[in-house]
Amino acid sequence: MTPELAARIVADSSDRVAWLRARSRGITATDVAGLTSEQAITRAADAKLGGGPRFSGNAFTDHGRRREPEIAAWVAATHGINPSSSLFHAVREKRHLATPDGIGLDGAGRVLLAEIKTTNKPWRSIPRNYLRQIWWQQYVLGAERTLFAWEQHRDFVPVDDEPRCLWVDRDDVEIAKLVRLATALIDELYRRTTGNTPPVREPLTAGRSPRRDLYRALALAD
Repeated sequence: MTPELAARIVADSSDRVAWLRARSRGITATDVAGLTSEQAITRAADAKLGGGPRFSGNAFTDHGRRREPEIAAWVAATHGINPSSSLFHAVREKRHLATPDGIGLDGAGRVLLAEIKTTNKPWRSIPRNYLRQIWWQQYVLGAERTLFAWEQHRDFVPVDDEPRCLWVDRDDVEIAKLVRLATALIDELYRRTTGNTPPVREPLTAGRSPRRDLYRALALAD
């Protein structure tokens, strides 16, 4: 990991309480996974503020948590991308957050990420909600590519001897859409939690510029 990335670590999931608290005060890859359009902002804001249905996990998520370290070890051994449990903030907007499953560097020193999933379905392509998570993580960490690794199971028994994987290249067009929707979500949260109109500022872009500027703070309670 580069010193620049290390300086942007907000929390680590090894301290789950601190990690969850930090995630609650920003927009994460999980949040943007459901941001399909402007119409999804209201639902996302409800979920962020504790409204709507609550999901604390089930047998499938428990299986995923058990298998993730094994799949992460396979990714490290085969592709040189090391496991990570750190939560990072974006360069220009500290409320844009992501926790990739793995981080590495290519031969040119460019950031590579890994995202790990388990599924009981025979995927023919990467589900769109997971692509949004991948693009968001690439934006937050300034990554060029992500190795998406997944393991299919049947009755919680892996189907194949090894996980399957695909490379996903950075897509700045899709990232720009997510940044715009995430900014709209922050604005909606600001209105709901303060009763005020969000301040006007220079729009964020999906660029990799290290220049910082002011950001809106989410007025969320701990």
